Formats: sequence, C-alpha cells, structure tokens
Amino acid sequence: MPSSNKDLFLSKTNYIIWRNCHKNAWLKIHKPEIYFAQELSEFEKQIIEAGNEVDILARILFPNGEYQKEFRKDGFLAVTDIILHIGRTYVELYEVKATNDIDKKVHLYDLSFQYNVLKMCGEKAESAHLIHLNPEYKRQGELDLSQLFKIENLTEEIQEMSEEVMDDMRLALDYLSQENEPTGPCDCLYKGRSAHCTTFHYSNPDIPEYGVHDLTRIGLSKRKLTELVDGHKFRLEEIPDGFELSDTQKNQIWTYLNDREIISKENIAEELETLIFPLYFLDYETFPAAIPRFDGFSPYHHIPFQYSLHTLDNPDSEPRHLEFLHIDNSDPSLDFSKSLEKNIGNQGSIIVWHKDFECGRNRELGERLPEFKNFFNDINGRIYDLETIFKKQHHVHKDYKGSSSIKQILPVLVPSLKYDDLEIKEGGTAAEKWNRLTTTELDNEEKEFITENLKAYCKLDTYAMYAIWKKLYKLIS
Repeated sequence: MPSSNKDLFLSKTNYIIWRNCHKNAWLKIHKPEIYFAQELSEFEKQIIEAGNEVDILARILFPNGEYQKEFRKDGFLAVTDIILHIGRTYVELYEVKATNDIDKKVHLYDLSFQYNVLKMCGEKAESAHLIHLNPEYKRQGELDLSQLFKIENLTEEIQEMSEEVMDDMRLALDYLSQENEPTGPCDCLYKGRSAHCTTFHYSNPDIPEYGVHDLTRIGLSKRKLTELVDGHKFRLEEIPDGFELSDTQKNQIWTYLNDREIISKENIAEELETLIFPLYFLDYETFPAAIPRFDGFSPYHHIPFQYSLHTLDNPDSEPRHLEFLHIDNSDPSLDFSKSLEKNIGNQGSIIVWHKDFECGRNRELGERLPEFKNFFNDINGRIYDLETIFKKQHHVHKDYKGSSSIKQILPVLVPSLKYDDLEIKEGGTAAEKWNRLTTTELDNEEKEFITENLKAYCKLDTYAMYAIWKKLYKLIS
C-alpha cells in the first residue's frame, strides 16, 4: 500500500478522477476492491473499445511518432499517446480523444498534466495538441483519416494553465499519498445522483437510497442542493416547507410523502384523443460507431440495425407484431427503410417514447437515402411521443421517482411486464451485442442466442408502449 510520495506515481487518469472526486480517487488506489466492486456497464465498455480503435487509427497520421511513451518524475507518471520529435531538442505532444469535440473541464487538464510531466523530465514540449473526431466528416469509400480527425493546437491554453495545474497536481499527490483513509463524505455530496462517483454509497453510508439527490434536475440547481446538504436535509420528508422547488419537484415530493398519485384524466384524454388509428408503436435499436463504418455516416452517427412495430387497428383489437433485424456486417439503412415503408401505412399515428431519438434517426436516413426522404418526413409528422403525458405531469406516481423513463413507468403501470427477466435489459447492451454479432466470429448457437435476445428486448419496448397506452386509455374511458 502506498504510504508516501516516494511510493506513489500519480497518473493522469487518477489525477482526472481526483479532480472529479478526491476520495473516489483515493479508494481507487488504496482500496481497489471497493472502487472496482461494480462491473463496468456495456456502455462503459463500448467507450473503452471506441477509444482504443480511435487511438490506433490516429497513429497512422504520425508514421514517425512515438506511442504510449512513459515519463516519470517526482511521483508523477504520464503515458503520452503520441510524441513527435522535432530535431534533437523539441517534441510535439499529441493527445487522442474519441470524442467529437473538446471537453475543456477534462481534456485540457489531461493535456496540461502531460505537458507538465514532460517539462519536469527535461523534455521541451514545443506544442501541445488534441486530436479528436471531426463530426462534419462523412465517409465515402475508404476512410480519409486527414478528414476524419481534427487536430487542435492548444499550446497557448496549456501554457497559460500549466502553473495552476501543477499546483493542483501536487495537492492531488499529497492527498492520494495519505496512508490513512480520508474521513467524511466525498465531494459528490453536492452533486445530483447521476453525477455520483462509483464509491458514493461507501463514502456516504447515511445518505438514503432515494432522497434529495434524486429530485428531478437537482444536479442543475447547485444552489438548491447545496442549501439542502449544508442543512443536513437528505430525505424528502426533511425538505422544509416553502423551500424553492419546481412544479415537477413538488409533485415528486407530494406523491412520495402522501403515497398518492396525481392523475389528470382530462389532460390525458386531451392527449390521447389526438391519436389516429391504426396506432403504430415503434422503437429503434442503433449502434453509435465512433469510426464511420459505412458510406454517408459521420462519427457517432447511429447505425439503425433493428426495429420493433406493434400495430393496433382499433381500441378493442389485439396488437400485431412485426420486426426487422439486420445481422450482417453491412449498412442496414436500405433494408431497414424498405421494411419500415412496407409495414407502416400512410395514415395513423406513430407512437414512440422520447421522440427526439427516432425523429433524429429518420432525418439521417432520409439524408442518406433521398428516395426515402418523403417517407421519413411523413413519419416524423405523424409521430406522437407517449412520454409527453408523463413529462407534462398528467400522471405522477411516487415510484416514478421524478423520472419519465419507460423503464421507470412500466413496472408501476404494468407490473406484469419486466425488463429484469430479459437477457438484454437496456439499449447499451443491445448495441454491444449487435456489434459483436456482426463483427466477431461466432458459432451458430451463439449467433442465434444473441439474435433471439435482441428481438425479445426490442419487442418488449414496443409492447410496453402499447400496454401503457392501454392502461391510460382504460383510465379515461
């Protein structure tokens, strides 16, 4: 176990974690069994895989560069992505990020950390650059790496902040070199639940599983959360009367404290009466490839590889199910569009959940396939977002916990339907499984296993929408 500055080398990764939450970084180094207790999600694994893929491609731009070179000095460790030697004296520093833009709160500090360590090691870094993906690039034929990547010269910004970052680095090294575990809560006590570190519950054992940190959008209201935390108000029932809250937050608290629902039948009826039969309950599954895989795609443009469709002819009929799943390593766009055009008639409302996603994919499909542009424009004009009823607070339940996610709504309104029973439970896993299915050598049994589980997951998404619609329809009938 590290016990002094001499024993610990602070890496840029741990420095960035420290900047986000001091105690979380300490636990990662000294008690890794706690930090790594929770397995990485499929989404997190995809981020790592995309980063590796982007890093390898970026190296091709620098045939004379040095890659993954280590620099150690006075307790600091920097492993640079790319170093380019300029003559015998100077070097150029390049950091590769698998993102479409620069995150100044992270990337600049990452790059400045490396710049400082190189300087400590006697390397004269003439310039510091960030290489990231170019969101404007659209693939046509072979990858054009000169267009795929943007190289930003950040030397001036890095030099201006290097002294501040150096002071920060020394503070981090001193903190993380402590032998004894830091006492008290972690820094995330003042952040909303979605921004909490991986060891939050360990460092803050008295914070309830559901409380003020779960108030909807509280993470965007730093002043409110700070006032509650400083006042030691962590439970919803401890929030003082008259405390400034949004209407959504007030409803969230009221339903929880009173164990009662808020149901506006009139408003729900007004929403549902706009729908035209037949109803098409539609959901897409996509893979956001960092490196454009097919023509017409840009970095992180979603590849639509699957849809599920439940069609309801009238309120008293049973829904009919149709689906599409592309299982080859080729662009699914044309077959996807042809199938959808065949299965959706030219009249009737198309019901989705969180319409920005499906509408965005439809616009992209119309751009890549001009012959389907009118079709997708028509679809977008007929889409109704069922989430609207819950976002507008026409139906509020304490177990929604301030969320309008379908996975939060479904078990409350239709408890017989559960994602927990599925092998694939969320979209990140579905994307990862499809990617594996189409890019990895698998035996027939494993291919069939993944295929059936993808179909089961997507099918439940659209049947869940139907079941929720049915529940609401009965409520107002």
